[in-house]
Amino acid sequence: MNSNTLFDNTEVAFALKNDAQLERAYFLFKMISHQPLVRIGTAATNFALKANLPVEGLIRSTVFDHFCGGVNEEDCLPVIDKMFTKGVSSVLDYSVEGKEEESTFDEARDKIIKIIKFADEKEAMPIVVFKPTGFGRFYLYQKKGEGKAFTPQEQDEWNRIVARFDTVCRLAKEKDVEVLIDGEESWMQDAADDLCEAMMCKYNQDKPIVYNTLQTYRWDRFEYLKGIHERAKAQSYKVGFKIVRGAYMEKERDRAEEKGYQSPICETKLATDENFNSCMTYILNNLSDISLFIGTHNEQSCYLAMHLMQKLGIDKKDNNVWFGQLYGMSDHISFNLAEQGYNVAKYVPFGPVKDVMPYLIRRAEENTSVAGQTSRELNLLKKEKARRKL
Repeated sequence: MNSNTLFDNTEVAFALKNDAQLERAYFLFKMISHQPLVRIGTAATNFALKANLPVEGLIRSTVFDHFCGGVNEEDCLPVIDKMFTKGVSSVLDYSVEGKEEESTFDEARDKIIKIIKFADEKEAMPIVVFKPTGFGRFYLYQKKGEGKAFTPQEQDEWNRIVARFDTVCRLAKEKDVEVLIDGEESWMQDAADDLCEAMMCKYNQDKPIVYNTLQTYRWDRFEYLKGIHERAKAQSYKVGFKIVRGAYMEKERDRAEEKGYQSPICETKLATDENFNSCMTYILNNLSDISLFIGTHNEQSCYLAMHLMQKLGIDKKDNNVWFGQLYGMSDHISFNLAEQGYNVAKYVPFGPVKDVMPYLIRRAEENTSVAGQTSRELNLLKKEKARRKL
């Protein structure tokens, strides 16, 4: 098969979907392709949930079941096991967002601990993930990153954030489960980066356990990558990075404009693509020091990675290179890569329907705004429907 048509194989892509699920996916992406519909649907859904109208069942059987693994870890097991039959691993992502109380931060930490122990027993779950703001208040990361002094209370609170990071990373090392730490908004990211680096220094002495995230729509990330590589070599620890393009572009640009500083975001989509590919190429060329999780729905970046791996003699099953996509999206990439023998993991979001809605709404909006994403999904689903004569 010509390597540049690898992702056109819909039989492999949708092997796990029965006819009804295929029809549902087609219906969902058809809906998502209409921007006004997404806006109306979002508003209606938010209203219905806040008003406690009985819509959870409807949400659960449509958009939730398509993009999420379940309401809790156990609920996700059938999804995890099913995907693993096709060689696709799972990264369980507890997608509850925007909480601000200490109790919920402890709860998030306990949830990750539980997932690490869960993953330790399941070959299909080699990796876990958490968000920095899942473990502490956004404001504290921001204040820390700006170099402002904490009040004694804030210092205590910050110490608890560090302790949560440490508890999780220490257990991950003990159980040999890799932990990906998500990237967030640039004005809180400096403090998160420093904390991730401290954890890498402490727990990545023998091999990469802790991974930070490089958001390559930020033009400064390639320099940051080279800088941390130098520091890691000097202190002899390994670096792990998940590379993504990024998810907060409008927010980033609006804030930069409002506050009158230079936007941290690349000027163009092309510049972002080039930055992503540069970071990826740099890491693949330095695989003995840096491990890589390629988080992308971009076919060209995947083809480039495959080409580089072949050129550099990197084994498809080398644990230092993983490909990742979101559950419910880009199955044509995930399952075809896995079929070819690469390491592939799906991010599988889970959590109570109500709490996961902000995540789902972001995904729907993202799909309407990313040019071509939805039409590509629709064309592939249409092709598979024709193949099955539905």
